[in-house]
Amino acid sequence: MTTSVFIDGAAGTTGLEIAERLAGRSEFAMIALDDARRKDDAARAEAINDADVVILCLPDDAARDAVAMIRNDRTKVIDASTAHRVADGWTYGFPEIVGRETVAESKRVSNPGCYPTGFIGLLAPLVHNGLLPAAWPYSCNAVTGYSGGGKALIGRFEAEADIAWRGYGLTFGHKHIPEMQRYTGTAIAPLFSPAVVNAHRGMVVEIPLPLGVMPGNVPAELLRAALTQFYDGSRVVTVAQDLPADGEMLLRAAMEPWDGLALHVMGSADGEQARLVAVLDNLGKGASGAAVQSLNLMAGLDETAGLRL
Repeated sequence: MTTSVFIDGAAGTTGLEIAERLAGRSEFAMIALDDARRKDDAARAEAINDADVVILCLPDDAARDAVAMIRNDRTKVIDASTAHRVADGWTYGFPEIVGRETVAESKRVSNPGCYPTGFIGLLAPLVHNGLLPAAWPYSCNAVTGYSGGGKALIGRFEAEADIAWRGYGLTFGHKHIPEMQRYTGTAIAPLFSPAVVNAHRGMVVEIPLPLGVMPGNVPAELLRAALTQFYDGSRVVTVAQDLPADGEMLLRAAMEPWDGLALHVMGSADGEQARLVAVLDNLGKGASGAAVQSLNLMAGLDETAGLRL
C-alpha cells in the first residue's frame, strides 16, 4: 500500500533532507507544490487534506496554523517544529523512549529537538530506572553544526568565515528545556549551554556527573550497562563499550549525513566523576532522520528503511 506524503515547508533545510531520504522509495507518493503555490494557504490546505501523512517543517505558529487546516480524521501529522513537543494529544517522536507501537499508532507526532535527542537519549533510561536521581540539578553542554539554525544562520556562518564558536541561550529559558525535562522525568530544569561551531552538521551533547556527591553514587560501568540493555537490539542507537584510548572525541567538519545516535559513558578512575556523551547528526536523528523513522513506523514499515546508518 502506498502512503501519500506532503512536506509543508519542503524548501527548508529539514524538509529538503527528508525529501532526499524519501526519494525513490515506492512506498510513498509525494505530494508537491511548485514555488508559486507553496505559500498559498488554499493550495497548502488542499495538499494537507489530500495526504495520508503531512510533515510540517515550519516555524511554530505556522505549524499550528497548518494543523488547524486539517478537515478530516484521516491525515496524520509529523511536526518538526517546537510547537507540539509537550502538547497534550501529541506523541513525542522518539520511538526508543516512548515505544515504537506508540509512535506507529499515533496520528499526531512531534519530532524531538536535536539537543533534547542526545540529552533524553542519555538520561531518560537512567532516571526512569532509578539509577540517577530525578531531583538533581543536571547540566548539559552541547555543540552543533550551524545547519541547525536554518537558512539565516547557515548564511551567517558562510558569510563570516572567522566565526569559530557561537554561544547562545545565555540568558536562560531555551525553548528545548520543557521537552528535556518532561521526557527525562527530572524535577529541576537543566542548566543548558548550547553552542554552534563552524561545521555544517554534527552534534555532541554532554551531561557531566559528579558521581561522588550524587545520591546512590552508581558507578559509570553500571550506567553504561543499563544503557546497553535499554537499547539492546536497536539499529539506530548504539552504546560504546570502550573509552576513547586517547581521551579525545572529534566532530568532523566534513561529516556525512547520518541518522544514528551514539552514546558514551566515561568514568574517572576513582569513580568520583563521569560524563554521559551523545554524538549525532543534528540534521539526522536530530531532525530529518527522526521524522523519517517515525513516518516509517506510522506507515507500517521497517523503522530504518531509507535511513542513513
